[in-house]
Amino acid sequence: MPRVFLLTSLAMLAFAGNSVLCRLALKDGHIDPMSFTVLRLLSGACALVLLVRFGSNGSGPTGSRKQAGSWLGALFLGGYAVAFSLAYVGMDAGPGALVLFAAVQLTMLAYGMARGERLGPLAVAGLVLSVVGLVFLLLPGSSTPPLHSTALMLAAGVAWGAYTLHGRSAVSPLAATSGNFVRATPLALAIALPFLPMLQWNAEGLFYAVLSGAVTSGLGYVVWYRVVREMTVTRASIVQLSVPVLSVLAGVVWLQEPLTLRVVFSCLGVLGGMAIVLLARPR
Repeated sequence: MPRVFLLTSLAMLAFAGNSVLCRLALKDGHIDPMSFTVLRLLSGACALVLLVRFGSNGSGPTGSRKQAGSWLGALFLGGYAVAFSLAYVGMDAGPGALVLFAAVQLTMLAYGMARGERLGPLAVAGLVLSVVGLVFLLLPGSSTPPLHSTALMLAAGVAWGAYTLHGRSAVSPLAATSGNFVRATPLALAIALPFLPMLQWNAEGLFYAVLSGAVTSGLGYVVWYRVVREMTVTRASIVQLSVPVLSVLAGVVWLQEPLTLRVVFSCLGVLGGMAIVLLARPR
């Protein structure tokens, strides 16, 4: 449907924006990873609380004045945000997004299959092609992402996949996302305490963190929570693999990151597999 396509496209652009903003903030030391995470969650929480309070009439599925969300959702969100920021210290935006959303895809596909969704032979071939594309990116070589950054990004992907699955049951996407951000902020603050001597930022870093939190995270996640309920778990997992291509292009344009053949072929493999799964008949 046109509405679902539009909302999904906006959510994917927001996810790619998070990758670019995080790299912009961390690449030249404008802010440290933990400060970025805390400010991202705090600004997202403030923006969403204001929307819940003044931007809705307090009724209906799209808004509620009552704070929703859960501590489990906050745990998934906070875990994703912390691992995401720490991983991007040593990764470019494109490869990082590819690892992240490949982990998201595998997490959600495993959940969907456990709940009875099945992939036909054509969809299985597409899944295999996506995995091969990811493996190709991670093969040893000069452009291979660092192992510790890759492990952190894989953990972030699993946490984001769990957060997405958790949000499929949200009655009010706005209220649920707001509540999750409010609960995740003190969790991130607690994790940041051991890093107090290393916390540092400047005005540019603050700007990137607040923009990421209030716009590409807060509002983007509300849109995603709204649209993910209208997809199968399989399709919701696969469609997110469009984000790495957007992140690669944005990284080349705004971050002057190299566009290597390995990244190009990895994206072609992952996205080609995504297209095959999307075109295959769901079971």
